[in-house]
Amino acid sequence: MSAVVALIVTGNNKNSRKLDERITMQKKDKIPYGAYVAFTNLQEIFPAAAVYVSRQEPGYWDSLSNYDNGQAYFVITDKFSADKDEVRKLISFVEAGNDVFISARYFSAAADGIFGLTSSSYDLSFFPEDNKDDSMKISLSNPAFGPAVTYMYPGKTFYSYFSEVDTMTTDILGYDEKQRSNFIHLRAGKGNFYLHLEPLAFSNYFLLHKNNIDYYEKVLSVINPAVKKIVWDEYYLLRKQGDRPKKDKKSWLSVLFRYPALKAALLTAIGALLVYVFLEMRRKQRFIPVLKKSKNDSLDFVKTIGRLYYDKGDHKNLSRKIAAYFLEHVRNKYKLLTGALDEKFVNDLKFKSGIGETEIHDIIFFINHIEETPAISSNQLINFYKKLENFYKET
Repeated sequence: MSAVVALIVTGNNKNSRKLDERITMQKKDKIPYGAYVAFTNLQEIFPAAAVYVSRQEPGYWDSLSNYDNGQAYFVITDKFSADKDEVRKLISFVEAGNDVFISARYFSAAADGIFGLTSSSYDLSFFPEDNKDDSMKISLSNPAFGPAVTYMYPGKTFYSYFSEVDTMTTDILGYDEKQRSNFIHLRAGKGNFYLHLEPLAFSNYFLLHKNNIDYYEKVLSVINPAVKKIVWDEYYLLRKQGDRPKKDKKSWLSVLFRYPALKAALLTAIGALLVYVFLEMRRKQRFIPVLKKSKNDSLDFVKTIGRLYYDKGDHKNLSRKIAAYFLEHVRNKYKLLTGALDEKFVNDLKFKSGIGETEIHDIIFFINHIEETPAISSNQLINFYKKLENFYKET
């Protein structure tokens, strides 16, 4: 392995030095929780393939074809926050005879639903994201990868796993230290999906610890060795929750700029227009005071209360709070009475929101039975939240 990583520390003397614990998973970062080693060694593992980097939404890549085969798409990120349209584009890409490898500690509700999975990860914004264990122990299935070997290191771990998979359509390729599946394989058409729930296993720190690079090489051995193109995706790594980078479509202006004479004329006209506007602004514009954005104290309060209930393991009480917020949202947005959560209410909400009856029925059924259930498990809370997350995203 040719890559060498500097584990960056801060401080002026040996006693005050501290490990750089930022988790970036970016290909350019040589800090412990960057992905410089993983990215650099792609070319060594697949010497015949061309390696590209993309920040575009699935289906709008510059370097991949939606119709050719023999291609691979890698996503190493904290949150795989894909919506239904993005997941379906990836499925079309795989069906053409390509491989998609995704390693993330969180899969969106849309991804969970379409892939037919239940992952243990969640995305409640008021839960602390640095709630991680102090070490990692993972392994690959035997005999698919040869003799059983446990790979470990003394660093951080998200410790996510698949709590439910369809064993008829899913191959389990890897496990955590409690033998819960965290690496699986799904087929689609002529291609393959490989879904992985421990992205820190591709960090510099993990791969450079003892012989852990062997884990990386074995995991990537599932990809077609004759792959011609490999894309390292940064779209899901860099975008913020709820944001979407602009699609790289050619505009009419870019087409006109291909002709030098027309480009010069357009730039001259735009420059003259800007000069005119700026001169007018100097004459007429008045000073506009800067108003500070109001601080949302209520959001801080919600986050604090959410942490309190979750840390105490009071999932039933937290379910009540989330359900109350959902019903208030329905009252305010759809002007529906929430006193009787019956079939009429489900039909009215379906008509006004456009959400499927099955999804709404599952949400209302859970809310109606919160008080009747002696206790709410962590998985029940996560599944309930993901159904609400899907409802909010689609309305």
